[in-house]
Amino acid sequence: MHRRGFLAALGAALGGGPVMAAGMPGQTLAGAELWTRLRSGGHILLMRHAATDPGVGDPPGFRLGQCSTQRNLSARGRREAQATGVALREGGVPIGAVWSSRWCRCLDTARLAFGRVQPEPLLDSMFEEDSAARHTRVAQTLARLSALPQAANTGNLVLVTHDVNIRALADEAVAPGGVVVARMHGGALDVLGQLDLKPAAPS
Repeated sequence: MHRRGFLAALGAALGGGPVMAAGMPGQTLAGAELWTRLRSGGHILLMRHAATDPGVGDPPGFRLGQCSTQRNLSARGRREAQATGVALREGGVPIGAVWSSRWCRCLDTARLAFGRVQPEPLLDSMFEEDSAARHTRVAQTLARLSALPQAANTGNLVLVTHDVNIRALADEAVAPGGVVVARMHGGALDVLGQLDLKPAAPS
């Protein structure tokens, strides 16, 4: 079983949240400890776009820059994206750059949550790419992230992208609008945990 999967299963068996293995790469943090780390800045938040209209992928005739040809955020998704931004602000989490896939549902999620966005082709959906193309894109993305400063004064970098990309980059499954918290370690993403932004953020 994957290490994070084992820790999650153990946590569930004990009747609590994820088990913490602090102080080493691969640790899983939860609750107040994860929020405390985020307030210090220098982390990477991989956010899946919020809930969309029903469907998988995009309709025939999809075109970048033309939202009417794409699968877009639902009314619920728009509310969830706004709520995510509110939760992070009220939780005292400093937000640095906000990068996004050029798909409209990701750009809209970023704008609704953070009020700003930088389109980033590396985060575009990998859904229709073969394994070789995905491998290349993952390597390019990790190389770019490795070159960035991770000091606290940079805030937390937000990457708004797709489920398939987050799975490829961080080996994590995340619900629409969900957020994976990670740091770069040895050229790879070290996942610290996931934020559950449904409840109010801790004070």
